[in-house]
Amino acid sequence: MSKLCPSAQPGMDNCRVLGVVQQDGPTARVVYLNQLVPASQEILDLAAPLKPTEVYRLAATCAEGKCPHFDGSDCRLATRVVKILPAVVDTLPPCLIRKDCRWYSQEGGAACQRCPEVTTISYDLSERVREVSGLAIMFEG
Repeated sequence: MSKLCPSAQPGMDNCRVLGVVQQDGPTARVVYLNQLVPASQEILDLAAPLKPTEVYRLAATCAEGKCPHFDGSDCRLATRVVKILPAVVDTLPPCLIRKDCRWYSQEGGAACQRCPEVTTISYDLSERVREVSGLAIMFEG
């Protein structure tokens, strides 16, 4: 079975809604769904006028070699998330994809404790967010 990416884009294989992004206070948080919802065009269109990835956190089959975060065996994004971001929950949040999640299989519960603060689109361009996303590496390299 292929691993699932918990930070996917619309149109990826086996794409589904993992959670909904809520802006409560200064930071956005993901509220996870408790049932499988395929990321159909109809569901994605409900995000309008925003982009679907501003409203939803999507999960899909990991693109592996087609993804700039994948190094051939590991997801470097998951590594950076665990290394750089602080845990935001003490217990693992409910998650429909955990048993197949690339981040969980690679980084364990530490990834899950940071997952609720990861949003696919962020308008926070702080050094920390740029470092996690890999943008700092792209700009410096």
